[in-house]
Amino acid sequence: MQLPYFLLALIIGLIVPLQSAVNNQLKGVIGGSTLLAALISFSIGTLTLALITLLSGQKWTGLASLGNASWWMLTGGLMGALFVFGTTLLAPKIGVAAMVSLIISGQIIASLLFDRFGILGLPIREIGSLRILGAALIAIGVLLVNFAPMLAKRI
Repeated sequence: MQLPYFLLALIIGLIVPLQSAVNNQLKGVIGGSTLLAALISFSIGTLTLALITLLSGQKWTGLASLGNASWWMLTGGLMGALFVFGTTLLAPKIGVAAMVSLIISGQIIASLLFDRFGILGLPIREIGSLRILGAALIAIGVLLVNFAPMLAKRI
């Protein structure tokens, strides 16, 4: 049953704006540095994952094979750091709703491409008309979230 996975995805989505707001508050406490706030956030996340790894009994010996990984397989941490830094920077600049709507829009575009072409070995999934309609509705939602306030002022 996939319901637990769907719920986990929803919970992660609910956490993104919270994480941005928390990191923005941290940034204020430490003198306004977005980079330091992102560094602290990432460091706490790293320590949390290390602790969970220890508590779950994972074998650290698997790290010995890390030298066999291609360089691009190590860029996930870079992408995560960009995400944490970017959301901490953008939330107070453009607003959480605008930021999250644009992030989701980017995720939908990339996800459809990954599904359609099986990028990085993922299973190929067809992009039917309903999925395209869903992506279009999300794009309309992004436009409304970002530009509705400006349009409302003109009315």
